[in-house]
Amino acid sequence: MKKHTVIFLSFLSVQLCFSQVRDTTAITNTLDKWHFSASRADFKAYFDLLHTESIFIGTDATERWNKSEFMVYAKPHFDKGRAWDFKSLARFVNFSTDGQTAWVDELLDTQMKICRGSGVLVMEEDKWLIKHYVLSMTIPNDMVDKIVPLKALQEDKIIEQIRLGK
Repeated sequence: MKKHTVIFLSFLSVQLCFSQVRDTTAITNTLDKWHFSASRADFKAYFDLLHTESIFIGTDATERWNKSEFMVYAKPHFDKGRAWDFKSLARFVNFSTDGQTAWVDELLDTQMKICRGSGVLVMEEDKWLIKHYVLSMTIPNDMVDKIVPLKALQEDKIIEQIRLGK
């Protein structure tokens, strides 16, 4: 009996490992297709990968859009025949215990140089959809003292508006 239990548990652990690999591959495919769709200005394919309740946060402090707002912002860029071209340099994926939610962070090669994308994907109707995505520009630590003064005037105004509730 013990031998059968050990065999069963070994088989189960192998299955769990393969399902984790399969899920990671599916997440990778979803994000790669999403980035590729933007580079090809395929508006429908790009936005089909966003959940209906998705939020996209861009690099500017004022850029926080739900899906329909993001579509309005992005449409003119896609209409030009090319939106943006982000290529993943490194990607890390973690899953919820039930395997229905994934957290992702990735370093991206972009026209802004290295950016970081982080997000949450959910499994819905047997496909992964992006529910939340944050795009951030990276700033090397030894350059922060040079960059902050360049953005201070503009961002001080934003800080004041937020504090005033506007």
